[in-house]
Amino acid sequence: MRVKRVFDFEAAHRLPGHPGKCRELHGHSYRLVVTVDRPVDPSSGMAIDFSDLKETVGREVVSRLDHRFVNEIIDNPTAEAMAAWIWNALAGPLAGLTEVELWETRNCAVVYRGE
Repeated sequence: MRVKRVFDFEAAHRLPGHPGKCRELHGHSYRLVVTVDRPVDPSSGMAIDFSDLKETVGREVVSRLDHRFVNEIIDNPTAEAMAAWIWNALAGPLAGLTEVELWETRNCAVVYRGE
């Protein structure tokens, strides 16, 4: 069963290697979609409790990125680099992690499924 949960956070960054306006300090209202794939536990009827997913992603990712200057955490924090960082932060504590989808704007997103 694939289970998804959506998270929103605000963060600022600058892209030092970008030739355009994103080289300058700016912020985004990020939307993060985390997907796990696990078998349904017959006793609970769930693959993962949505509250457990919220707690893990909140602790490992959102609390570390929300209202932060991401360059202090990730060098050259492009959406691609941020999605890979999020994956690495969740891969250990979140069994069955399948996909990280990071929306930088309502029109622009990246999807990361691990190495």
